[in-house]
Amino acid sequence: MSSTENPITSSSTTTVAPSDTSVEDHICKLILYHEIPNTKIRLWDAIILFPNLIFLLFLLIRFNRARLKLRATNSPIYFAFYCLVVVNVIISISRCLVSMVVNSTTTFGGYTDVILWVIVRFFLLSTEISVIIFGLAFGHLDSATSIRRVLLVTSFVSFAYSVCQGSLEVLAHDEIFHVSSRGLLLFGHGGVLFWFVSSIIFTMLYVFILLLPWTPLRDKLALPAKRSFYVYVAILLTLNLSCSFGGALLLVNVKEGLCVVDITTCVYFTFFTPLVYYTFLSDVFEVSQPNINFSYKYQTDEVIEDDNVSLPHQQSFSSVKTDSDYIYQSNNLYESTQFSGAPPINPLYVASLQSPDSITGYSLDSQIIDLPSGSKV
Repeated sequence: MSSTENPITSSSTTTVAPSDTSVEDHICKLILYHEIPNTKIRLWDAIILFPNLIFLLFLLIRFNRARLKLRATNSPIYFAFYCLVVVNVIISISRCLVSMVVNSTTTFGGYTDVILWVIVRFFLLSTEISVIIFGLAFGHLDSATSIRRVLLVTSFVSFAYSVCQGSLEVLAHDEIFHVSSRGLLLFGHGGVLFWFVSSIIFTMLYVFILLLPWTPLRDKLALPAKRSFYVYVAILLTLNLSCSFGGALLLVNVKEGLCVVDITTCVYFTFFTPLVYYTFLSDVFEVSQPNINFSYKYQTDEVIEDDNVSLPHQQSFSSVKTDSDYIYQSNNLYESTQFSGAPPINPLYVASLQSPDSITGYSLDSQIIDLPSGSKV
């Protein structure tokens, strides 16, 4: 890399003081800009790239199964979660690849690196907030309208966060992430203070969610019953708490705080998306023969609109199971939930949920259904 000054610095009204050489040589900062020998590839980009590539390969291998399950369930919430997961991993990989190609000390490379980091954070934060909103406020809804509204709200919040983060990176870059010996400005996620404050806010949010089951609000909210949801919340709580601790150390000039921040950042940008997949989608895509038809809704003489979920009479409310319930409410995803009077499952539907290999050679003669009258088909 050239030793010319990064153009972001020259366009900023904030003067970046030269960094201490001992700080730049510290392992926790060195890993952010150190290049793999005989290449121009940063070690930090490679560390984030390879786990995302492995997860993308996993998604590609399981794509045919996921496609069959999504088509069979016809569920907007499963489809929305799966799309968020795929988009997140593709955006993360794209950022790493572009950062390996462009020169961050040039005008184009400097701004490109900042924009890509902000875009990645935008999508990850949108997914993070969407999961929480679906769990706390939309647990019993499974309509395209409700999902669009949630995604719209989360996109707006994430966009506001990303604009603040990107503006701070360009206009008031944190000196801690300045490498004066190379004229390089590392992406600082909005600076230590912004990082610390936002991590504290998210930490308090996740603490509040974990305490909800022991508050009077538990009777007013349809809180998730799945243990995995609270494990997911606890993991994000730990990450944000650790990042807050690392940011606090940096604010008091303890350079080892950057090590804490590096670890939490690496974990978040590499394992958050697989965590969402494993917590909320893996059960759906793993089971070959579920006991119920996901798209089946208990119907009464009320009219059910195409884009809305109408609830049956009050006395039958406990029998209602939407796809959101299996993500957030059921401890066992495919526990027996058929109620009295439910029709038998079409064998073609069961076959459609199996793996593609198991469908080969399928015939109706191999499926015998005992009807209530004792006759056979």
